[in-house]
Amino acid sequence: MPRKLLLLPQLSACSALRVPRARPAASPAMNAARTGYRVFSANSTAACTELAKRITERLGAELGKSVVYQETNGETRVEIKESVRGQDIFIIQTIPRDVNTAVMELLIMAYALKTACARNIIGVIPYFPYSKQSKMRKRGSIVCKLLASMLAKAGLTHIITMDLHQKEIQGFFCFPVDNLRASPFLLQYIQEETESPRWFVH
Repeated sequence: MPRKLLLLPQLSACSALRVPRARPAASPAMNAARTGYRVFSANSTAACTELAKRITERLGAELGKSVVYQETNGETRVEIKESVRGQDIFIIQTIPRDVNTAVMELLIMAYALKTACARNIIGVIPYFPYSKQSKMRKRGSIVCKLLASMLAKAGLTHIITMDLHQKEIQGFFCFPVDNLRASPFLLQYIQEETESPRWFVH
């Protein structure tokens, strides 16, 4: 049987040199959504908001949309203003002078994100509150262990903190805890910003 020849359409010079149309660059928010993570600030204080903004700028993302405020009766209310379903969420929470309010903001935001079907909820807490109450004294209680249980119940699955008062505190949690050291970054900053490095003490 004679073989059939497959005829291909002829390409013109213009079509052969045609360049694929470039797609518009995705916004930082779209990039974060595609990679499956979002960053939220747990309170509206200047320090926490500034830290959260710097982190998102470094990641090339945008800060998650949420509202944290105090009711007239003193209660804390948190509202998540976007979908977080199936995403990994980082909650930035610095601890101001009002420690108890900061703790409640963190707990309520974590629970709100858990209710909104977030996949993982990671708390970024540079200074972990109640870390000095990690041992039994007289007829007191180990408040740090209580807080660890409350955070797990609220929905947190991971914590990133710095320089815990005692390393044993990591054993209070039922999920991973990254206890970072601040000293290498502080030494680097001093070396870069100070003109007389010979006075350093390591």
